[in-house]
Amino acid sequence: MKVAVKRLKHELDLAEVTFLAEVQTIGSIHHVNLVRLMGFCAEKSHRLLVYEFMSNGSLHEWIFPKKQVVTLRWELRRKIVMDIAKGLAYLHGECRQKIFHLDIKPQNILLDENFDAKVSDFGLSKLIDKDQSKVVTNMKGTPGYMAPEWLSSIITEKVDVYSFGVMVLELLCGRKNVDLLQADEEDMYLLSVFKRKAEIGRLLDLVDKNSENMQINGEEVVEMMKVAAWCLQVDYVIRPSMAAVVQVLEGLASVEDLIEYNFVNQIVQSRIEVTNDSVLDPFCLSGPR
Repeated sequence: MKVAVKRLKHELDLAEVTFLAEVQTIGSIHHVNLVRLMGFCAEKSHRLLVYEFMSNGSLHEWIFPKKQVVTLRWELRRKIVMDIAKGLAYLHGECRQKIFHLDIKPQNILLDENFDAKVSDFGLSKLIDKDQSKVVTNMKGTPGYMAPEWLSSIITEKVDVYSFGVMVLELLCGRKNVDLLQADEEDMYLLSVFKRKAEIGRLLDLVDKNSENMQINGEEVVEMMKVAAWCLQVDYVIRPSMAAVVQVLEGLASVEDLIEYNFVNQIVQSRIEVTNDSVLDPFCLSGPR
């Protein structure tokens, strides 16, 4: 059986007692859309986590491939969005201890042999008491996916909702949220382009041009873009919960009518300097074992 082994870096100086307590909590979490922790090592200074192996790699590899050989069809992209939403909804409100992921991005979404999407790298140092609605923390995450309230350091689960919105747009548009190869500076930042196209009613222009299937289903893709826009509201209070997003994706509810497209300036956000001390990126992924 293949597994993936992750080694925690030395700078994540977790005491053995803390490490064991957190691993025990993570190990007890089972959901079809979360990568399963299968074992660990806490011998001396070694901190290793053993996860199920996901044969189709990360979502990042499929939406931003080095060589454009195969593109994901609309039906599969829609399913992937639903899978991610269900995984996050479980972390935020359905498991015994609330978990804020704090670093949702395509690299942290893994795909199994059936292209079922699962959220990875959740748990360590991000476990929240069930009755807490906010936490105060240092800046973590990846620039471009970070909600504007990171600058206040008062964080709720809505930071994951914002990152989810950015990632959904990337998946639907087939481009990164920051693309410095664009000739026009105004087109470098996906949220800026999204705002501009929304204001003139031209969201169809953003549908992934590398996929004929996505173009054919453009109207449905645009409807999902509106879900992403709801998740990207600057005021986190207005953003939906992930449970509400799941309901919309299942057709049981509708997106709020009054969506603001006045997103945070992506240029400013992409240039936020995050020091090594403040980034929570403790893992180094090995190959299959």
